[in-house]
Amino acid sequence: MSRSVDSARSGRATTVGSVDEKGIRGALTRYRVMAWIVGILLVVLVLIGLPLKYGPWNDGRVVTWTGIPHGWLYMILLITAFDLGRRVKWPIWRLLVIAAAGTVPFLSFVAERYAHKDVVTRLANGSLPVHRQTEAVSGPDEQPES
Repeated sequence: MSRSVDSARSGRATTVGSVDEKGIRGALTRYRVMAWIVGILLVVLVLIGLPLKYGPWNDGRVVTWTGIPHGWLYMILLITAFDLGRRVKWPIWRLLVIAAAGTVPFLSFVAERYAHKDVVTRLANGSLPVHRQTEAVSGPDEQPES
C-alpha cells in the first residue's frame, strides 16, 4: 500500500505550511503579460482606432482589429488576475480594481505595476499567506515503500 493510504487509515498526517513561490511567480508573469497586451490594445483602440472610425476618415478597421482581441484577451486578463489573487490571498476589492483598470486606457499599466510591486515585496518579506498541505507520515509499524 502507499504511504498516504496507510497514514490515512491510521489517522495520522502532518500539516506542513508552505508558499508556492514558483506558482506565484508563474501567475505573476502570466498576469503581467496579459495586463500589458490588454493595455496596449486598449490604448491603440482609443487613441488610434476611435479617431479613425469617428473622424473624417470613417475607417473602422482598427477598431475591429483591436477591439475584438481586446475584449477576448480582457477575459483572459481577468482569469490571470483571479489566479494570482487566489495564490496571494488578495481581498476582493483589489481584484475589482484590476478588473476596472483593464477598461481605462493606461490604467492597466499602473495596476500591473502596483500588483507586481506588492507580490515581489510580499515574497521577499515572507508575508504571503501560508498554504496548508497534508503530508503523509508512516507509523512505527509501517514500512515505507522503496
